[in-house]
Amino acid sequence: MLSYPISLKKDGDTVLATSPDFPELTTFGDDRDDALLHAVDALEEAIAARIAAREPVPFPSRGKHKAPLPTQTTLKVLVYQSMAQAGLRKADLARLLSWHAPQIDRLLDIRHATKLEQIDAALAALGKRLDIGLEKTGKH
Repeated sequence: MLSYPISLKKDGDTVLATSPDFPELTTFGDDRDDALLHAVDALEEAIAARIAAREPVPFPSRGKHKAPLPTQTTLKVLVYQSMAQAGLRKADLARLLSWHAPQIDRLLDIRHATKLEQIDAALAALGKRLDIGLEKTGKH
């Protein structure tokens, strides 16, 4: 899972959350946990905007506080980053997969629920495969 660093700063009665990886990200929360929760939503919005504008989505840098992206968002970011690394546009991926443009748009749409098989197919076309593992979180 991708987890992006979040800087937290007390701001009156709220906690300000920003990200060194996404300068455009600014959100607030009532406390630390609430600010981190809002940061995940703000990260998804920032990522969606960058994908729509064909701008780079960075890999997470280091930081004390992290906001983990949902699994599906992580997978879509990895597909997008793999496309960028290969120098491919959406039209190129569509040709590789023999898909129509709207299918690629949905594949990269953070708000659209995409079947894992489609993500696997896109990654395979990009010469990648998904390797899933589990990490202990400390709970139970």
